Amino acid sequence: MPGNNYFNAKRFMNSIYLDNAATSYPKPKDVLDAMTAYQQNIGGSPGRSGHKRSIDAGRIIYKTREALANLFHIDDPLTIALLKNATEALNIALQGGLQPGDHVITSSMEHNSVMRTLRFMESRGVELTVAPCSPEGEIDPGDIGKAFKKNTRMIVLTHASNVTGTIMPIEAVGSLIKAKGNALFCVDAAQTAGALPIDVEKMSIDLLAFTGHKSLYGPQGTGGLYVRSGLEKRIAPLMMGGTGSRSEFEEQPDFMPDKYESGTPNTIGLAGLGAGVDYVLEQTIEAIRAREEQLTGTFLEQLKEFKDRVTVYGTTDTSRRTAVVSFNLKDVSPSDAALCFEDKHGILCRPGLHCAPSAHRTIGTFPQGTIRFSFSFFSTRQDIDEAISAIRDLLSIGAC
Repeated sequence: MPGNNYFNAKRFMNSIYLDNAATSYPKPKDVLDAMTAYQQNIGGSPGRSGHKRSIDAGRIIYKTREALANLFHIDDPLTIALLKNATEALNIALQGGLQPGDHVITSSMEHNSVMRTLRFMESRGVELTVAPCSPEGEIDPGDIGKAFKKNTRMIVLTHASNVTGTIMPIEAVGSLIKAKGNALFCVDAAQTAGALPIDVEKMSIDLLAFTGHKSLYGPQGTGGLYVRSGLEKRIAPLMMGGTGSRSEFEEQPDFMPDKYESGTPNTIGLAGLGAGVDYVLEQTIEAIRAREEQLTGTFLEQLKEFKDRVTVYGTTDTSRRTAVVSFNLKDVSPSDAALCFEDKHGILCRPGLHCAPSAHRTIGTFPQGTIRFSFSFFSTRQDIDEAISAIRDLLSIGAC
């Protein structure tokens, strides 16, 4: 029966989407068009045949690499392995790049894609130091410097927190690591690829993990890992298998990007990702950043109306945070608030711990978590006004 369908088109179209830190929505039309064009006109697997459709599929993937290299200021597009998300990229970097007896440093604001992987590596003999952050989620690069040991092999740091939006001093940390020598710098750019400028050379980044479905406006199941040239010799693959290259050998290729790209790729998704990156390059990071910063500033300013009834987490300086705002309402749990926002006001957001319990311990919101509103380039001033109206309504009645 139509009335029993979970998906209600009218309700969906009338909603206000404020969950862009999880997955961006909507996507640019060019993204959808690129995916449709691949499926309708090509459909072949890259590197798996010599016919025209296979070659055309390969061209799509290479164009996506080129666009990403342009965005991140990477000289060689082939140093980018195209994967299914930032989590896979981080697992390759951490599991493949660390050995028992190595020491790794991270921060207390990391997502579980970093923390769970490092805890697993710790159980296998890797030494782990978690550098503390402030209650606003900020880190002092000096604290990372103090944590260095003779056996420090890697520093892993989020570019921006998915909980507070706090932007980490990546360039300063990169310079510190470079001066120390020998250790690798791995950056989790899940929240910042497409939203903030990233220059792997200027920031001294050795390994850059990114996802495609957030601010790069691609579909889910896309992402990648930049590996500084030469480092692939030191980092083992997470899985092995067919790559469409060197098929005469039963050993895994040892060169980029094939070493980390076993199995048939998500070509339709990567066609969409390439179009998403092209959209970001066309709009410019500067314009995207300016709009998201303006929207965030407007929301934070309007929240002041509620004074001690709303607690906002993270820095109040919008130049030092992304378009992610975590907050709590007095006497209303995050889950109850989120349910009310959706049911009564059509606002889609995310409550809870956001897969980052360490970050919530740092800002003092564990175990209940926070309500998270996350804006995008496609958010509007009207979205902000309606979100504020919904908060005002909920606080006035104290329940949904």
